[in-house]
Amino acid sequence: MSNPQHLRYTRDHEWLTEPADGVATVGITAHAASALGDVVYAQLPEVGTAVTAGSPCGELESTKAISDIYAPVSGEVTDVNQAVVDDPELVNSEPFEGGWLFRVRVDADAEPGELLSAEEYTAFTEQ
Repeated sequence: MSNPQHLRYTRDHEWLTEPADGVATVGITAHAASALGDVVYAQLPEVGTAVTAGSPCGELESTKAISDIYAPVSGEVTDVNQAVVDDPELVNSEPFEGGWLFRVRVDADAEPGELLSAEEYTAFTEQ
């Protein structure tokens, strides 16, 4: 699965949409989902939670490991994907669509974490 060109990526394997009306959607990449294996549990941040770029804000548990979810930007969580909480396998089957994790109102005053283009992220994962 290729990395969608319209998204930005972190070295921690999260993706981020360009903010629409200040709100961006966050998920994990297909690369991360594949490395994790079958995701069986998702602990997502609660709506209203303040997240900080580069800091853990949730967890995904798979049959192989537990992995932190890192916030790619700072801001306030506005929505969580209840479908992923109910069916965590969506992270594996639809990492860039139905398997999104949460939405965040991006803090305009905060510096985002280091975000990569699709090409940069692909090169990073092929090292």
